[in-house]
Amino acid sequence: MKPTEIEDFEPSTYSKFQERYWSDPVGFVHDCIRWSEGKGSEEYQDDVLSRLVKHRRECVRSLHGAGKTAAATWAILWFALTRDGKDWKVVTTASVGRQLYKYLWPEVHKWIRLLKWDVIGRDPFDENDEQLTFSLKLSTGEAFAVASKESAYIEGAHADHLLYVFDEAKLIPDKTWDAAEGAFSGAGDEMPTEALAFAISTPGPPSGRFYEIQARRPGFADWDVRHIKKEDAIAAGRVSREWVEARKAQWGEKSSIYRNRVEGEFAAGEEEGLIPLAWVERANDIWEDWRDADFPGTPTGIGVDVGGRIGGAETITALCLDHYKIKELRRARRADPNTATMQTTGEIKGLLDAAIRSGMNVKAFIDVIGIGTGIVHRLKEQEMPVIGFNSSEKTDYRDSSDEFGFKNKRSAGWWIVREMLDPAVELDIALPPDDQLIGDLTAPAYKVLSGAVIQVESKEIIVKRLKRSTDCGDAVVYVLSGPTLYAEVPRPKAKVVSLGG
Repeated sequence: MKPTEIEDFEPSTYSKFQERYWSDPVGFVHDCIRWSEGKGSEEYQDDVLSRLVKHRRECVRSLHGAGKTAAATWAILWFALTRDGKDWKVVTTASVGRQLYKYLWPEVHKWIRLLKWDVIGRDPFDENDEQLTFSLKLSTGEAFAVASKESAYIEGAHADHLLYVFDEAKLIPDKTWDAAEGAFSGAGDEMPTEALAFAISTPGPPSGRFYEIQARRPGFADWDVRHIKKEDAIAAGRVSREWVEARKAQWGEKSSIYRNRVEGEFAAGEEEGLIPLAWVERANDIWEDWRDADFPGTPTGIGVDVGGRIGGAETITALCLDHYKIKELRRARRADPNTATMQTTGEIKGLLDAAIRSGMNVKAFIDVIGIGTGIVHRLKEQEMPVIGFNSSEKTDYRDSSDEFGFKNKRSAGWWIVREMLDPAVELDIALPPDDQLIGDLTAPAYKVLSGAVIQVESKEIIVKRLKRSTDCGDAVVYVLSGPTLYAEVPRPKAKVVSLGG
């Protein structure tokens, strides 16, 4: 569909710009953005923009850091400026609001500052009336953000020229995709209206509409599919081979997090994987919102995994608020074995003393296998509120369905955290987006033994497989599960907790 004459805007340079770039977002990116010397869009970014115009529905999966959000931003600005003067709208949505408000729309503002207004042929956007925080309002249309759960607002978007942008689309619910579908019924070359859709995401588990489109399931043949691979991003200088190798060592080449974020492939984890990556990522999003609110809450616990090798394993301290929110992880590596235990004891005592002086009921849950035993004994001598977490100890704890017991307290503790993270429980667990912690929590496997007993993979086996220890994950497990496992607070009440994840 070609534009008719633009009558409402002067000077004529703007009309010529619109006609020139109406069907050419790649030319818009090359010609209308001020690039630093030697910089520009990548070949695969140009490719997906060209395919968007050709196929009208473009679905792109890629590894983390490949520049897919930049491509979406260029599409938004190209569409808004070339359709200005027509009846147009750009609807942007994402699986979580944070992706829109903290990433996509700040990226829009970044690229607006780099536009060549002399080439475009109009004045820069007015920051009071046009360029708003989460929208772009021009005379005849608007680009705006809508939460994916607000499908009614998406369905209610009507215009002669529509662009939908689905950012981090892997967890956008089906009803949101369906709400946008009505716009395509009257769109096409021979139709009076135009509708485009641009879906981008790192992959997640093999389920949901984004996966179905990428898998070319029946019914989605009108979507064009593109996979940006790590080799593409490496060749473009977007990611380094060193980063890829570091993530392979950190997460394990077969882990779901490595396959999702580095390979750009769909993976839910091994069949027996304990905690799905998507659950941890949800807790990361909740932490981001909590941080933006300046971490409100009351300190309730400290989890400590004590490093045991000289100059080797770190001591990790996890600080917990309101029983379910991990504010931060503190790392310490002790070089001198003669002072390491006392240094760790002193730091934990300092944290507990500060809480006690403030009238807070805070307990420390400390690994007592190895040198942690001495730390627990010394703190108890000083009448500090500490509990030794003995992972190998037997337990009568049952899972929330009361169907399964556990091999030991390590298994029970990790399972409690799994139940807490299950979105069906709606506890809003908050976890810092720490790469090592994410890898740790998604690393353990489990199996069901005879007698309906669950055994979580031992730390020693994980170390052999990953070539590193899950210290961050263990510290978090101690402080999140400890109060429940040691009868300090009630267990979380799960609506649905299944072995399948």
